[in-house]
Amino acid sequence: MSDAFNEPVTVAITGASGVQYGLRLIQCLVAAQHQVLVMVSRAAQVVIATETDMSLPGSPADQEAFLTAEFAAQPGQIRVFGREQWMAPVASGSGAPSKMVVCPCSTGCLSAIATGASNNLIERAADVALKERRQLILVPREAPYSEIHLEHMLKLTRMGVVVIPASPGFYQRPKSVADMVDFVVARILNQLQIAQSLLPRWGDELIRPATKTD
Repeated sequence: MSDAFNEPVTVAITGASGVQYGLRLIQCLVAAQHQVLVMVSRAAQVVIATETDMSLPGSPADQEAFLTAEFAAQPGQIRVFGREQWMAPVASGSGAPSKMVVCPCSTGCLSAIATGASNNLIERAADVALKERRQLILVPREAPYSEIHLEHMLKLTRMGVVVIPASPGFYQRPKSVADMVDFVVARILNQLQIAQSLLPRWGDELIRPATKTD
């Protein structure tokens, strides 16, 4: 991890619908000069090809080069790790960043994190975040939720995990799908305490200093 960037953030994209949220989050973190440690599940690669015009390469090294170019990142700002790359910093409490987001988070991944399965690097990284008492944010995208899903979310919430369902609001009157994606990403960035201009904070217009007019 490089001192040339702001605090690193781990972002995992799993096979739920809504990969646009994860990709946009990476883009915003890069723009905010954070280093981003990325993991993309095999199912997520299928969803990316289905839901977007993006054709993400198969190998972690090629994915890293692709995302670096796609989001105009600096060399080394985006690091991509494979599902069994156990020597990655995210696999150990001694090297993992203090913030991790799984976006979107499939219900399968939600279950694995809740039960400590650690069958791949995404699950292990989340397990590290839990055991080290670090910030872990999960963004599930499913409808409806079963009792199993809700039990897992409640269990994880009691452990200190923040669950942000991918549920866009409409009070800002979105004009496009991109606006709805930004609503959810803005909520994630707020939880990470990273400044964002995607969505004004509620009530901002009431606390800004009044401007004089002629």
